[in-house]
Amino acid sequence: MALSEAAAGGSPLRWPRVLLFGDSITQLSFQPGGWGAALADRLVRRCDVVNRGFSGYNTRWARLVLPRLLGAGAAAPEAVTIFFGANDSALREESPKQHVPLAEFAANLAGMVRVLASAGVPAERVVLVAPPPLWEPAWEKECAAQGYKLNRLNSAVGEYARACLQVARDCGTEVLDLWTLMQKDNQDFSAYLSDGLHLSPKGNEFLFLHLWPLIEKRVSHLPLLLPYWKEVSEAEPELSLLGGGDHM
Repeated sequence: MALSEAAAGGSPLRWPRVLLFGDSITQLSFQPGGWGAALADRLVRRCDVVNRGFSGYNTRWARLVLPRLLGAGAAAPEAVTIFFGANDSALREESPKQHVPLAEFAANLAGMVRVLASAGVPAERVVLVAPPPLWEPAWEKECAAQGYKLNRLNSAVGEYARACLQVARDCGTEVLDLWTLMQKDNQDFSAYLSDGLHLSPKGNEFLFLHLWPLIEKRVSHLPLLLPYWKEVSEAEPELSLLGGGDHM
């Protein structure tokens, strides 16, 4: 059989996905040294890591967008991170467009977990990520440079982080409490943040190291896709490459 004819009869290759859904901290995660890029590197040839981060978004907007990202008929992701709160927790007086009241924030997170469940992603595949702490001195400088007053407070971010933890308990999802972990034992967390709000290289590494064990549990069953090159038949490569599509 000619190779082109064999290729036409090859079975479709299903490429599993891990979906990262969040705000700018997710959108920026594929930059060099980013936590999303580190996940993609760790999972190469086992699944795609799909970045669906939207800078400036809050959970009110995210809840509307999420069903459109899942796609009818598409295979359900193996794992999903939901990472919001940095914008929802903005002060209403200074950032009314982004601010979402605490109770609505919690309801939106729970609603997104339900949307995922209806799309075939059970709660145990979901990881809620609470926002990191805010380093107010650096963020105040960022705000001043743009002509704004300080529009976020670390104490307010903490309230939204605690709400995230409660939603995880109520919904049965995994949760990563960045706000608490980065401030553990009263450590100076400013080095984890590039501008007081977004993650620095050290912050990206911190997040990846804590997130990876939670993702690994959900994707450890995935095999390496397609054979190692030394195991491909030289004489009849189609026998190796057009079969089941996965290889341990």
